[in-house]
Amino acid sequence: MNTATQDQPALSLSIVPVTPFEQNCSLLVCRRSGEAVAIDPGGDLDKIDRALARSGARMVKVLLTHGHIDHCGLARDYADRHRVALVGPHREDAFWIDQLPLQGQRFGFPPLKAFSPDRWLEQGDTVEFGEQRLAVHHTPGHTPGHVVFHHAGVGLAFVGDVLFDGSIGRSDFPRGNYKALIASITRELWPMGAETRFVPGHGPMSTFGEQRESNPYVSDAVLRR
Repeated sequence: MNTATQDQPALSLSIVPVTPFEQNCSLLVCRRSGEAVAIDPGGDLDKIDRALARSGARMVKVLLTHGHIDHCGLARDYADRHRVALVGPHREDAFWIDQLPLQGQRFGFPPLKAFSPDRWLEQGDTVEFGEQRLAVHHTPGHTPGHVVFHHAGVGLAFVGDVLFDGSIGRSDFPRGNYKALIASITRELWPMGAETRFVPGHGPMSTFGEQRESNPYVSDAVLRR
């Protein structure tokens, strides 16, 4: 299993690539309480559960950054499997989630159902598990209801498909917006600090500082032009 694990004093992170799109599902464990959350468990649920079993933790919430199929396709199934709440994204992504049955057929996924989360998220909300707290940032552009989760205590962000190591999210999907995407990155992500590490929806982790130096789309030098 291609699962990367990194540890912080009070927090354990496992990244589990799922679906044919190799989407990064993040498994976060509060090491003091043994409570866990899964961010974007879009598919391969047994694979995620094997990582959960290795951690010895108990799933307490499922979180979503946005409504694209590889991030949320089987998220309701996973929440129901563990009898926990499904939280996020922002309600502006409801139209994407409503398309899941059609999208599943198009991309060869198992039969998918549309759903509503147990809680929609807004700018400034927080999500808590164990002794951990994640701040919610509404980051439209890739999708209108995209959100990012930020753990200020350990300098870690989960950015979905807003930003990647060396790239940015697509904005040519329905209701995508390039200017809004750039604004989300510069106004919501950069103030989290250059040393903040981030988990993107696909590919390797990086830091915001590294992206401000070298990302060909949103580096400081590029945006000054």
